This record gives sequence, structure tokens and C-alpha cells, in this order.
Amino acid sequence: MPSIGEEIGSAVVTSALPYANGEIHLGHVASTYLPADIFTRYSRLNGRKIYHISASDDFGTPVLINAEREKKTPGDYVAFWNKRDYEDFKNLGISFDAFCRTSSKENCEFVQYVFKRLFKNGHIYDQNVIQFYCQFDNKFLPDRYVLGKCPYCGAEDQYSDLCERCGRVPDEILDPRCGICGNKPIKKQSKHYFFNLSSFSNRLKTWLNTNSNLQPDVKNYVINWINDGLRDWDITRDLSWGIPVPLPEAKGKVFYGWFDNHLCYISTMISYLQQSGIDGKAFWNSSEIYHFIGKDIVYHHYLLLPAMRMGLDTEYKLPDYIPTRGHLLLHNQKLSKSRNRYIGLRDFTTTFVPDYLRFYLSSITPYSQTDINFDWDVFSEKINNELIANIGNFINRALSFTHKTFSGMVPDPAEYNSDDNFSLSEIGAIAREVGCLLSQLEIDKSLKRILRFSGHFNQYFQIKQPWAHRQTANTTLFIAVNAVRSIAIMLEPFIPFSCEKIWCQLGMTDSIHQQSWSSVSEIRIPAGHLLGKVEPIFTKIDREVIGQHKEVLGMHNG
Repeated sequence: MPSIGEEIGSAVVTSALPYANGEIHLGHVASTYLPADIFTRYSRLNGRKIYHISASDDFGTPVLINAEREKKTPGDYVAFWNKRDYEDFKNLGISFDAFCRTSSKENCEFVQYVFKRLFKNGHIYDQNVIQFYCQFDNKFLPDRYVLGKCPYCGAEDQYSDLCERCGRVPDEILDPRCGICGNKPIKKQSKHYFFNLSSFSNRLKTWLNTNSNLQPDVKNYVINWINDGLRDWDITRDLSWGIPVPLPEAKGKVFYGWFDNHLCYISTMISYLQQSGIDGKAFWNSSEIYHFIGKDIVYHHYLLLPAMRMGLDTEYKLPDYIPTRGHLLLHNQKLSKSRNRYIGLRDFTTTFVPDYLRFYLSSITPYSQTDINFDWDVFSEKINNELIANIGNFINRALSFTHKTFSGMVPDPAEYNSDDNFSLSEIGAIAREVGCLLSQLEIDKSLKRILRFSGHFNQYFQIKQPWAHRQTANTTLFIAVNAVRSIAIMLEPFIPFSCEKIWCQLGMTDSIHQQSWSSVSEIRIPAGHLLGKVEPIFTKIDREVIGQHKEVLGMHNG
């Protein structure tokens, strides 16, 4: 990963596709979308040509079931959630260059192309499979269409692929019934197509061992999976909703979601760049590729996805980085939509400032698979004590005192003393220090370094006391205002909406989002510059407010 001053090549950042079957919650944001957005925003400021892409994952049995339940076509159902999810991401400041759909014409055609290539290269074979079949509805029943009794814990009304009570996957559900009509299904044979994943074991192991960019702990247990033996993947389903298998003898069959969805990374990138007359395939293959994911989809991104690209004779480059993060807990308990133990993104961002969520999650999200915990009380403490009492306090003191003492005009500095010189050296070093951490995807560590920087200038302001020492106040405020500028640019990847306000208060007329990262360590605001209107950027969160929202936003106990 390049840092400040190094030669910087282009990059493609992908975020795992949100399933078009319900609202985005904070668990999605913490592991995938926010880390990807922060890295992308930093890279743009650092002068890198980078694109952040994603799409809604439109296919699958749950979509079909819920569309039928709501008396909508599957196409209308996923179109609603694609639009809703994109709006929610945008409200949080997630800056996608392109947010597409797996059901797009471009992706459907690309998936069929990939299948034909893999088929021609001998990596696809067919095999008969025994499945449940409903004679009354005249259709094969995917796992989510079969309900019954768990053979392990005896729980009733469980899906045949997962018991929600004990968490186990039944070998065979007891007393099965059709999820559509309630009648008992029969067993029937159906021909399906398999991707020969097991044949790629050696190539996958070589790739994993030679890619030093991958997280060692993830890589080690993926290699253990390979050593234990990989199973070939059944990549087709008997469904009416999905991308059709492009073979005459495969009528009525569609691709399994995990065959088509990650291919949407590539088809979205190519389609987006083609609109600007850019060769998307060439750009993909000449760029560093980052796939941001949560740890629950490691198998797909470290094994299935690269194996499929290998099967295309690496026509499309394999990922260079797969930043993998853990799950978000809610007060140390797993999130659960079925138990109402989750926090919806839209609910949160209509109740609190979106940047508060970005700041809090950034401060607690390490570059590891360690699960993190959302705690309402810690959330309010971090906003009040770190964002407001540290960063907000310094910004407001520096700018408001400049208004009060010099009518908002940045004063001409006099001779620097040792405190001034040390503070200037802090500014001179901070761009590289924070930039190196961000380039290494260490989001929480980079934010902590910015907080130390701001904390230093709070102390500097207190030591210099410009209200009491008027003969040195001009030097103090000149340095302090420039430090505010540095903070605004450094925080843009983390809290972009608030940084727009800081930028305006600094009296800047250009865009905070188009600054140069290296200028963070430069003195760019000259004496005589006129500040804008100054007012507090942030509002303190009262404990009473947190108490009120614990019940409303995700603190249900089921």
C-alpha cells in the first residue's frame, strides 16, 4: 500500500454486496462499507485514481418468498431495496462511484459469459441431485421453501438449511412441508451444474502463500480448509428468479447467488468506466484490487471467487487485498433481525448526526476479525469526550478567538518560541504519520493519532493563553488556525459532513473533498485571510436522549 510521497497506482475498492431483502443495519456498516469509504476518501485526497463500487445482491430464495408475500414481482421488490439501500448509504456519506444491481443486463450477460468460459475450459460438470419437489405447486423447492422439525433440538417451523433455535444445519429436516402450500413434498431427481472447486486446491494454496497482503490469521485457516479437502459447488438452482443458465438443456435453471454476485464487482466496474470511454477490463487488470468484506463470507472471497477467476485463465486479476473484519455486537450480544436486536441505519441517521456514527465506529473498528461492540453509553461518551471536548473544543476556541481578537482576520505571526516551533513540527509530521496508518487500513489507530494531534493543540492553546498574552496572540492564532485546517482535511475521510462545515468556517471557498493530503503538513492559510462565520460544529448528546433511544433503536429483548 503506497503512503505519502510514493508512486501511487490506480485502485478498485469493492464492498460486499448488500442483500436486496431488507434494510441496512449497523453491522453491515461497521465491517464493510465504512472502512471501504474511509480508505477510498483518503486515497482520493492522496491523489490516487480510485473507484469504490458495489451493488445490491438481487437473487435468491428469500427475495422470491418475500416478493410473493408482498404481492410484488421480484424485479419490483429488489428495485425498491436497491433504491432504499443506496439512499441510506448516501445519507451516511458512503461515496460509491457506482452502485449497481446483480440483476442488471450488464451483469447477467457477464455472468453467462463467465459460465461459458468455465464450461469450455472444463471446470463445470453436471450431476443429478435429489431434491424436495412439491407436486401441488409443481416446482422444486429450494431450502428456504421447505419447513419442518429440527432433528437436533426438535424446534418446529425451521428451514431445512438452518435451525434458528440451535444454529445447526440439519442433514435432513423432519416432517417436511412445502413453505408455499403446506403440503408434504416428495423427493425428485434434478440435474444441476457444479463448479470444480476442488481441482483448484494447489493453485489456491500457492496464491494464498505468495500474497503477503492478505491477513495472516485469515489466510492460515483458509489454507487449513484446503488441506481438509474442498467440495465442488452446486452453482445452479431450480427457480424462476435468477440469471438463466445459458445452455439449451438447462431450461428453467438459474445460477446460485454466490456464483453471480461477486462477478458484479467486475461487470459494474467495466460498465461504469465504459460510460467515460475507459477500457474497464484494462483498468481492472492494471489496478490494485481491494475487496472489503465481513468474516462471514471469507470462504467465498478467498476460495470460490479467486478459483473462478483462475478458471478464466486469470482474464481478470485476482484481489490484492481482502480486508476482513469481525461482526458488530449490540451490548455484547449478536445482532438478530428476527429478535429485533439490531439498529437500522435509516433509524439511526434520522435520529443522530450521521458523522457521529462514522466517528464512533471508526474509533472502535480495528483491522482484524475481532468482533466489536456497539454500546449506547460508550457511543455518547466518545462523541462528548473525544469528538466534542477534544476536536470540537479546539476548533471553536481557535476560530472564535481569532474573530474576537482580530475581527476574523488571521494575524501575521511574530517570532516563534520553542512551543511554537514544536507545534509547527507536529503539523509538519502529521500527514505522513496518519497517512501511513490509513494506507495500512488501520482506521482506529489513525483516528487516535488525529485525536492526539488535536489534544496537543488544546494544550498549546492553554499554555500560550492568547487571551492573557496579547503580544504573542497573533503567533498563537496563526499556528492554531492552520492546525484547524490540517484537522479538517485529516478528518474528511471520517466525518465528511462536519468537515464541510469546518471548511466554511475557515473561510474556504473551494471543496474540502478536493484537497491534497500532503498539504495537511503545510502552512497554507496566510496572514490576512478572513475566516467565515464561526459557531459550534457539534452538539453534545444528553444521557437522557440515549436512554430514550435504547428501546427505540435496537434494544429490544425479543
